[in-house]
Amino acid sequence: MTTAATSWIIFQRSMRYTLRKPAWVVFGLMQPLLYLTLFGPLLNRIGQAPGFEGGNTWQIFVPGLLVQQGVFSAVFVGFGIISEIRSGALDRMRISSAGELGLLLGRMLRDAVVLTVQAGLLTLGALVAGLRAPVGGVLAAFALVTVVGLAMSGIAYGLALLVKNEEAYGQLLNTLMLPTMLLSGVLLPLALAPGWIAGLAKANPIAHIVTAERALFAGRFSSGDTLVGVAVAAGLAALATWFATRAIRSGS
Repeated sequence: MTTAATSWIIFQRSMRYTLRKPAWVVFGLMQPLLYLTLFGPLLNRIGQAPGFEGGNTWQIFVPGLLVQQGVFSAVFVGFGIISEIRSGALDRMRISSAGELGLLLGRMLRDAVVLTVQAGLLTLGALVAGLRAPVGGVLAAFALVTVVGLAMSGIAYGLALLVKNEEAYGQLLNTLMLPTMLLSGVLLPLALAPGWIAGLAKANPIAHIVTAERALFAGRFSSGDTLVGVAVAAGLAALATWFATRAIRSGS
C-alpha cells in the first residue's frame, strides 16, 4: 500500500473518531477563549508600550494565542497513540501492508484539520472582541499555524512512541512545554522582556513563529520576521516528521 493511500485511510479513521466526539474539539478551545475574554482586555492598559504597534493590542495578542493553541492542541495527541499502543491497535497496523510514514501522516493531517477549525473559531471570537486585521494576513497566519501544528504533532507522536507511558509522557510535556512557552512571547511581545530573556528566546523556534504570526496579522507578508518564521516552521515540520518516523520504526 502506498504512503498516500495509507495516509488517507488513517486520516478517515481518525476523523471518524473525532467527529463521534466533537465536544472535545470545543473543550480544546476553552483555555485560549478564557485568555481572550479575561486577559486580553487588560492589554488595553499597556497599548502604548514598546512592542504594541499603534496601540493595536489584539493584533499582538491573538496571533500569540493561535500559536499557543497550535502547540498545545498538538502535543496532547501523544496520549492517543499511547492508548493505541496499549490496546495493540498500532501493532496490528504496522504488521499490515501499511507503511509507517502513512500511519503518522494520516494522524497528523487529522490534527491539522482540527487545529484549523479551532483557529477559525478563536479568530471569530477575537473579531467580536475587537480584532481588526487584513484578511490575507489572517489566512496566511492560519497556514503558518497549521504547519506549526503538524510539527508539534509529529514531535508528540515521536516522544509518545519512545516513552510508551502516559505518566512519563505527561511529565515530559510539563518539563519541555513550560520553558518553551514562557520564552516564546505568546502573551506579551518579547520587546517588553529584559535583555537576558530576549536573548534566550532567540534560541526558541516557537518565538520566531510567534513573531512571524504577528507580522502577518499586520500585513507584512515579505518582512524578515515573516520569512524567518516560515522557514523555522517548515524546518521544524520536516524534522518532526523524520523524528516520528524513526520512532515508529524503532518500535516495530
